[in-house]
Amino acid sequence: METFATPPKSLLRPVGRAIADFDMIREGDRIMVAVSGGKDSLSLLHILHHLRRRAPIHFELAALTVDPQVEGFEPATLEPHMTALGVPWHFVSQPIMEQAKAHMDGDSFCAYCSRMKRGIMYTTLREQGFNVLALGQHLDDLAESFLMSAFHGGQLRTMKACYQNDAGDVRIIRPLVYARERQTAAFAEAASLPVVPDSCPACFDMPTQRQHMKELLAAEEGQNAGLFKSLLTAMRPMMQSDFYQHRREGRGG
Repeated sequence: METFATPPKSLLRPVGRAIADFDMIREGDRIMVAVSGGKDSLSLLHILHHLRRRAPIHFELAALTVDPQVEGFEPATLEPHMTALGVPWHFVSQPIMEQAKAHMDGDSFCAYCSRMKRGIMYTTLREQGFNVLALGQHLDDLAESFLMSAFHGGQLRTMKACYQNDAGDVRIIRPLVYARERQTAAFAEAASLPVVPDSCPACFDMPTQRQHMKELLAAEEGQNAGLFKSLLTAMRPMMQSDFYQHRREGRGG
């Protein structure tokens, strides 16, 4: 019988701080973790399970995987792992690649796929009576998004740590926002998590802005060990759910 791996304290500490700082998890929450099969989402599932057994509040936990039916990407292989862990696992398969070819209009496949998957997730949460969607983006992801927004969009933006969806019935949380990618990678390897290789041709056929930002940040961090600490300080106001509302109100005044 497989059991949940125990995350190291070096990873639990930043997750615990983020959950507390942004009031991510509340009494009675029913949390569904979006598990793509990558190292980050699998790590997050194990971390939240570990915290659930020790938290002073009660919350439920389940996992959700959306299969976009891309050739070579097989998230269904997670089933033995999920079954052995005893986690309620919801698996939704939909031909998003084929739908994109027919319905995509002036958009990238990645953007179309992301919107479609988010819609599927919201629908599944509603059908199953869950109110929180947990996503696995980490500090590196936020820093890359920040630079992409500044460099290409002329805006100060990054991913929010905790916010309510437009319909107001699902709270989206990112408990890994203070954690580094290398931490989830090390945990996934040490715990032998069944990481599913991401082989989407749409992602690998052309160089991405995000990959360029990742390389840029890595080169800068080589010269500045405190880079991500400084970036977190700069981004933290933008991670608040009401940051952009306050900026609009400020301009209006």
